[in-house]
Formats: sequence, C-alpha cells, structure tokens
Amino acid sequence: MDQNSFRADVAAAIKCMREGGVILYPTDTVWGIGCDATRSDAVRRVFEIKRRAEAKALITLVDSVGMLCRFVDDPPEVALELAELSTTPCTIVYDHPRGLAPELLAPDGSAGLRLTTESYSRALCAGLRRPVVSTSANVSGDPTPAFYAEIPRAIIEAVDYVAEYRRDDHTPRVSSSVIKISDDCTIKILRR
Repeated sequence: MDQNSFRADVAAAIKCMREGGVILYPTDTVWGIGCDATRSDAVRRVFEIKRRAEAKALITLVDSVGMLCRFVDDPPEVALELAELSTTPCTIVYDHPRGLAPELLAPDGSAGLRLTTESYSRALCAGLRRPVVSTSANVSGDPTPAFYAEIPRAIIEAVDYVAEYRRDDHTPRVSSSVIKISDDCTIKILRR
C-alpha cells in the first residue's frame, strides 16, 4: 500500500470513529475491533459485536506516553518505563484511569492501556487525538483470528469501517501480555 492510500485509509477510519462508529483494523498484535475510547455509545457497540459481558474490560491503545498520561492519573514510573521500553506488545493495567468511557473500566476501576508502535494503530490514535479501543476480532470465547482472512464474516459485517491496510498480511501475531502495576508498584502478570 502506498503512502497516499495508507493516509486515506487511516483518515476514513478516524472519520468513522469521530462519528461514533466501530472499525476493524490491524494493531501491534492481532486484528482488532475498535472505536473512540471516550465514547460510551461506541464502546457498548463493541461489546454487542463481540457478545462479551460488560464486566470484562477492554484494552485501549495510545500512541505516546504523553497521551497515556492524559488518560491515567499519576502512572507509576516503572509502568511508564515498561510501556516505553517493552520490545513486545505489553498492556499495562493502571489503577486511576480518567476520561475513558466507563464501560472500559474493570470492576475495581482500573483500565488496561497499551502504547502501540505499529504504524496503523499509532496513526489512528494520533489522528483521533484520543485512545482507541482494541479487542480481538472474534466473538467472545471463540478462537482469536491470527490474521484478517480468519476473521468471521459476521464480525466484518457488524462494523462500520474495515481497514484496507495489512489485509493480505499472514505474519503470525499473538495477543499482548497484560500486567497490572498498582500505585504501590506491586506487579501482577495477568496474561503472558
């Protein structure tokens, strides 16, 4: 995909999210279902598409430590260092998120955010200027599709926009690790 097509694809996805839509897009891990992470109406649609219980929180992507700090009150320094230095996708669960749709919060009020370095998902966050929801493109409980060709037709038809970028990519990818880092710097691995 050339740069003009890439930019047009990202712009169409951003426009969709600004209007409250839900997108299907490539991330730094597997393909994801996403939306503006500050819009409750859009987040509720993601839960409906996935048929996922609302008690199970969703992950959110950010494009920079600056954006992360706008949506988390006083993140522990060790968490910021891990977010910046991790060589593989690593979602960190923070105790004091702010400004995110309440549906994204776990029962204890925490939220999982990941600093993405992948070009498409990073461009989405930067262009939207807000975090983007990122949850695997499957019905909850079903296997996670490894790449676009494995995404169920029902998921593709349920979203408002499907990214063009990386549809033909068959590079094996896996979900991120998930680590909770509490205010007192207690670290708990939730998913490897």
